[in-house]
Amino acid sequence: MRLGKVSVLVLLLTLQACFIPPGESKPLINYNHLVFTAKVIRIMDGDTMEVLYQRQPIKIRLAHIDCPEKRGSQPFGNQAKKALSDLCFGQMVSVQGQKYDRYKRLIAIIINNNKQVVNQEMIRLGMAWHYKKYSSDPLYAQLEITARKNKVGLWQDSSAVAPWEWRKPKTPLLGK
Repeated sequence: MRLGKVSVLVLLLTLQACFIPPGESKPLINYNHLVFTAKVIRIMDGDTMEVLYQRQPIKIRLAHIDCPEKRGSQPFGNQAKKALSDLCFGQMVSVQGQKYDRYKRLIAIIINNNKQVVNQEMIRLGMAWHYKKYSSDPLYAQLEITARKNKVGLWQDSSAVAPWEWRKPKTPLLGK
């Protein structure tokens, strides 16, 4: 009887392997609406990181915020990346998954070793905007208002350009 169960399991695993298309050797695990602990192994920019969970790297996009772009050398892009790194790189963090974006990154809230909500800390430090297009959370809106008022981080620059504006294609001036 036991040998029969093992044979069935081997057969099922073999059949599953036959139906995984090339290039998709590992299935995308659905972490949305899941809370888990993982190690931060990489910081891509101020609002994107990679964590390691059960030996599987997962790209995380911080919920509620948008940081200056590193690409295209937006002012404060590198400082935002460093601020995120200082808050959580190398730490075991709590990940509160929400959903996946179109780039297959898990949108999440991150809580670091000091019990700080990293997403909120990035705004408090003046390293991020409240991303109102995707978030209506009044706490994040208030944190941005306070950071602006106190001229913290990027708010030292009175003409700071929001990342969603920075990413728009630049149109050349006509007639010049």
